[in-house]
Amino acid sequence: MKIVGIQSSPRGKNSNTLKLLDAALDGAAEAGAEVEAIDVAKLKIKYCTACNSCHEKGVCSIKDDYNGVLEKLLAADGIIWSSPNYMMNVTAQLKTLFDRSPLVTHEQLFDGKYGLSLTTAGAGIGEVDFVLNIMKAFMSNCGGNVIGGVGCAMAQGPSAMEAAVEKSREMGKDLVEAIKEKRQYPEQEAAHKAWRERFKYVILANKDHWTHNCDYWMEKGWIKE
Repeated sequence: MKIVGIQSSPRGKNSNTLKLLDAALDGAAEAGAEVEAIDVAKLKIKYCTACNSCHEKGVCSIKDDYNGVLEKLLAADGIIWSSPNYMMNVTAQLKTLFDRSPLVTHEQLFDGKYGLSLTTAGAGIGEVDFVLNIMKAFMSNCGGNVIGGVGCAMAQGPSAMEAAVEKSREMGKDLVEAIKEKRQYPEQEAAHKAWRERFKYVILANKDHWTHNCDYWMEKGWIKE
């Protein structure tokens, strides 16, 4: 079993969010998973140019580090997303990764995978929840199941951070258990089904251009010829 953790803070080893990610990966390793951390802030990932290559051919045409990251994400059983709060959002580095992933969304390529989200924010819990929900929504919109999230408002002091680190470790272990038992989330599965039912009309409307997407949907039986 492979768990990939995505670190996206430009602060590197000084990142508070990295402490949560390290704890979650440690927990997953303790539970028996092979783990790997990828720091996307250190990689060269360019902006999406909306060229439609991924929709037409199933491959991003931009030559940079993105395709290597995607390959590891698709090979993983579980993904841990992490980002500090930057202006009520994930960091630009993580958002760029998300923006480069329409193929993953359109073809629901995280189907069968499980995810966990981690964040830190300077002030209130509202900021924490907002950023966690962005990462959760991306995982879900790509077809994956979300087991939960952990966040810490740094204004609450060192004890809050210590608690968040420990909770992250336990959530890392739980991520492994969710994968082992193929845990079911009926509400999330219903949301995935509803999303596909809505999005099939977008696929059909673009079938002459989004040939790879359309072929994939027909192969999965989500649309008919």
